[in-house]
Amino acid sequence: MRILSIIIISVSILLSTGCSKGGQINGRSFKTALKSIKGLKNRLPQEQRVAFELSFWAIHDLYKKDKSEFLDQVDGKTPDELIESGKAIFEKRKQEGFQEYQQYATWDDMIRKYTQERMDQLSKRPKRDPRDKDNSVLYEL
Repeated sequence: MRILSIIIISVSILLSTGCSKGGQINGRSFKTALKSIKGLKNRLPQEQRVAFELSFWAIHDLYKKDKSEFLDQVDGKTPDELIESGKAIFEKRKQEGFQEYQQYATWDDMIRKYTQERMDQLSKRPKRDPRDKDNSVLYEL
């Protein structure tokens, strides 16, 4: 009986994990979309994170007046699909004369600039002082 219950629990966990949209954006609400974006971003390689974030916010800016349309655009998309959508929006809005995109020749130029800015921000973070370790409120038992 014990083995049967372990098997049933294991199968139910596998089914719930296997049937979920772990690699896709959950667009049921804006809050769930932000949570899934954050989770997906943390699983992406560093070189794709900036493109992923910029694509999400480019789509958000395009559909900011109609939240349901925005959620329809991002719901169920994988990171690669979202980046492709972001590229298409960049090209479309650049041709329409969108001021913010005019300073970049291509999508890749924009990604390079923002990636460099991110790297500069990370390198300018203050180093932790080793003496701060002694000031921790966490105690070892």
